[in-house]
Amino acid sequence: MSPEQQVVAAARERAAALAARDPERLRRSLHPRFHWTSHAGERFDRDGYVSANTAGALAWQGQSLTEVEVVVCGRAAVLRCVVADDVTTGEGERVTFRMPVTQTWVEEEGRWLCLAGHAGPRLHAGGP
Repeated sequence: MSPEQQVVAAARERAAALAARDPERLRRSLHPRFHWTSHAGERFDRDGYVSANTAGALAWQGQSLTEVEVVVCGRAAVLRCVVADDVTTGEGERVTFRMPVTQTWVEEEGRWLCLAGHAGPRLHAGGP
């Protein structure tokens, strides 16, 4: 498997961990110094991100990645894609949000870990 394919596989595992609401599985995909900025401008470190996405009111049902592009440079990689987040809101409404995402991945001890990411803005049905 090429490094680019490894990064995509790691990103899909991270997405599956979100959908499973499994904090330990999600934590294993994230670098200890991980940081994330949400589509709403919220900023999270690894612990805050794991808690918000596995124990919060928003329940992930799935996340798919399309239009995936990966650039690998040594032990670092940038993944750009469009995600479709299938979620159940705190009010029990099931919705899908589409948005561009950029993730920075680093390879450590043979594993690709997400170091940082940014999502958004949300895309509307007809485009941005």
